[in-house]
Order: sequence, then structure tokens, then C-alpha cells
Amino acid sequence: MRATSATFADRVPPQAYFAVSAVFHYLGPSCAVLLFAAIEPLGVAWLRIASAALIFALWRRPFAYLRRAGGRELGLILAMAATLAAMNGVFYLAIARLPLATVGAIEFLGPIVLAAWGLRSRRNLVALAVTIPGIQMLTNAHWAMEPLGYVYAFANCALFALYIVLGHRLARDGGKGGIDRLAAAMLLAAPMALPFGLGQALPAFGDPRLLAAGIGVGVLSSVSPYVCDQLAMARLPRASFALMLALLPATATLIGVLVLRQMPSGAEIAGIALVAAGIGLHRPESGAERGPPTGRR
Repeated sequence: MRATSATFADRVPPQAYFAVSAVFHYLGPSCAVLLFAAIEPLGVAWLRIASAALIFALWRRPFAYLRRAGGRELGLILAMAATLAAMNGVFYLAIARLPLATVGAIEFLGPIVLAAWGLRSRRNLVALAVTIPGIQMLTNAHWAMEPLGYVYAFANCALFALYIVLGHRLARDGGKGGIDRLAAAMLLAAPMALPFGLGQALPAFGDPRLLAAGIGVGVLSSVSPYVCDQLAMARLPRASFALMLALLPATATLIGVLVLRQMPSGAEIAGIALVAAGIGLHRPESGAERGPPTGRR
């Protein structure tokens, strides 16, 4: 059964996994925003991490994996765990203050640096050049808002870039091994985020509907997109994956409209069009490195 599933997973184009991840990357947080009226952002973030950790623990049984992990592997897993804990926290603090589309646009600034670092062909550089003004339009549309929100948004941007680098290292030997490492990292991220989020999450434990909603956010925001990321990262060069992340601001804008009724301006619509054009132009480069075996990433 596992072999059949693995074969099917290999037949699915990596771009399809990325598209699913892009949708869930903001669908879950848009639902989380609706919970902020009852639970503070760090409480929702902890519920997201803890519920995802529980699901991964039941599905992949990462305890055994952690016992077998060597020092270098364990260091990588711990680094990803700390990144996931911090990234989820500052992301929710940002979307509590800024529109989802704005946070999504800022979030992409880190990956665009990674894309520029790894792209070599003229076509891909043109694709990057088309994408940058689109991101700028999406960002400038809401630039004059709460300063603290931007501090959290840019912190999330840096952590998201680190997530991409570490994620490709987790996925270095294919999707299955990467998912096991991801499960172990998520298991460790839950206690790391506990001191900051448990107190704010307490209202959920007195209301089964809030608790169920928090678990749902974990499934939508952490389990579905992170697993799809691993399956895509295992087969896409890091620069290609980073440029494809330009879809995220557009996805954030569309999810913001559909779920949160955050309507885009004309500049945001133009930005979405440029982002889509840049992704359409991009092509993965033959021979591009997919993992970081040498540390040159």
C-alpha cells in the first residue's frame, strides 16, 4: 500500500503540490483571523502547531525517528522546529494587524532573494524582473498601516526564507524522508511555542467549537501545506520553488477577498497579474541543484 501511494505521489507533478500548498497556506490563516475575536493570535498559533504535531505524531510516529537521528540530522530538525514555532507566532501577530494580502506580499521578499541567488538563465531573470514590480504593487497598496504589524511581517519574511532553506534540506532524499523529518520538527515545535501560546489558548479548552476550529486551522495551515511543500521541494530546485512562491501574495489577496472580504485595489489586481506572468515565464533550469549537499545554497 505504501509503495502504491509513493508511486502515485511521484506521478503527480511537483507544481500541483505547490498549487495545493499555495491555497492552504492562506486559507488556514484566513480562518484563524476569524478566531482572533475569541482567542489571542499567539493562542491560535499554538493551537495550530500543537494540533499539527498531534496529527503528525499519529501518522508518521516521529518519536522513533528522533531516537535514530544522528547529531547533524537532529540539529537540522531542531532548527526547523525553532523556525516553525517562531514563524507561526510572528505570522499570526502580523495578520492580526495587517491585511492578509500585505503580509503575503512581504512574506515573499525573502524567497525572491533566494530565487535571484539561484536563477541563471536569461528567461528566468526576466521572469524575476516581471515579478518584482508585482510584489511592489501588492506591498505598496497597504504600506501606510500599523508599524508594529510591519515589524512582525518582516520578521515572518526572514523566517519564511529560512523555512525554505531548511525545508529543502529536509527533502534532500525525496518526499517520504522529508515528511518524517517535518513530523519530528513539528513535534518539537509544539513545546517550544508552549510558553508563549498556551495561556492565550486556554479559552479554546472550555469551548469544544473553538477547540475544533483551532484543530482545523492546524490541518489547513500546517499539515496540508507543509506536506505538499516537502513533496514539491523534493523535485524542484530551490530557486524554482522560491520564484513560484510569488503566487503566494496573489493567493493571499484572493483568499482575503473570499473569506475575509478584504477587497483588492486596482494596484493589487495589477500586481497579481504581473506575479502570474512571472510564474508563467519561469522554467526550472536543467542541472539546477535540488538539495544542499555542499552547504553552497
